[in-house]
Amino acid sequence: MQLRIVHTTGFSYDDLVSASYNEARLTPQTTTEQLVVHSRVDVTPHPWTYTYRDYWGSMVTAFEVLDPHRELTVTATSTVHTQRPAERPATLDWADLREQAVTDDLAEYVAAPDRVAPPDELARATRDLVAGSDRPGDVAKAVCSLVHSEIEYLPGSTHVHARAAEAWEQRSGVCQDMAHLVIGALRTVGIPARYVSGYLLPTAQPAVGEQTHGESHAWVEWWDDGWRAFDPTNAQPPGECHVTVATGRDYADVRPLNGIYTGAAASQMFVEVQMTRLA
Repeated sequence: MQLRIVHTTGFSYDDLVSASYNEARLTPQTTTEQLVVHSRVDVTPHPWTYTYRDYWGSMVTAFEVLDPHRELTVTATSTVHTQRPAERPATLDWADLREQAVTDDLAEYVAAPDRVAPPDELARATRDLVAGSDRPGDVAKAVCSLVHSEIEYLPGSTHVHARAAEAWEQRSGVCQDMAHLVIGALRTVGIPARYVSGYLLPTAQPAVGEQTHGESHAWVEWWDDGWRAFDPTNAQPPGECHVTVATGRDYADVRPLNGIYTGAAASQMFVEVQMTRLA
C-alpha cells in the first residue's frame, strides 16, 4: 500500500513570541517493511533548520524561529510504501535472551523507570506467563492480549505525562498507555522492549485517492532475534495501514514536537493528520 500522510501541528499565542526552539520527529523511517518515497517538514514562519538521526535511530528536524510571531505551523508531508510480511513465530528461548551479546546491546530497553513500571498485579500476571512458556516471544504476545482485554481504549482518559500504572488502576487509557504497560511488563521479566510511534489509517481497505482522517498511534516491539512488532490497542500485528515514524524507550524519546519558546504567556495547539491511499 502506498500512503500519503500530511501531519499539521499549529500553535497560536496570546502575545508575540520572540524566539522558538524545537525538535520534530515527524519523518517516517525506511525499514525492511516500509519505504519512504518522499518526506519534508515545512515550518511557518521560515526557520533555520538542521536534520540528524538521534541515538535511537529516529530522524529529527531541529529548527529555530527567531522572528517575532503569534502563530507557528509545522507541516510534515510524507509518501510511504508499506509491505509488512506475515507474522513469524517466536524464535529465541530464555537462554538465548540472556546471552551477553543481547543483554549488553539492549540494556537500555530492559530498565523499567516509573513511567512504564507495571503495577504489581500486571507484574505478577507476567511472571505467571513466563512460568508456563519456553519462549519470550509467546509471553510478549500474551501480555499484549492481557493489556488489550483489561484496558478500555478511551480517548481523553489520561494525559500525555501519565504513568502506565495510572491507566491500569482506572482500567482505561489510550494507545500510549497500553504500549507503556506492555513495555514495562516485558522489561520486568528481562524481555527487551521499545516504544514505536507512527500513524494508523483506521480504514483497513481505503479507496485509492480518498483522503481520510488518520491517527497518531503507538505500539510496541520486543527483541526476538530481531524486533517483533505488535499493536496492543488493536490486538494485532501492525499491518500495511501502520506507518512507523520513531522508536525509543518510551514516549519521551519519540515526541512528535518538542521545544521551548519565549515571549507569550499561553498558547493553544491543534493537530490534524490526513492520510490518503495512493496505490
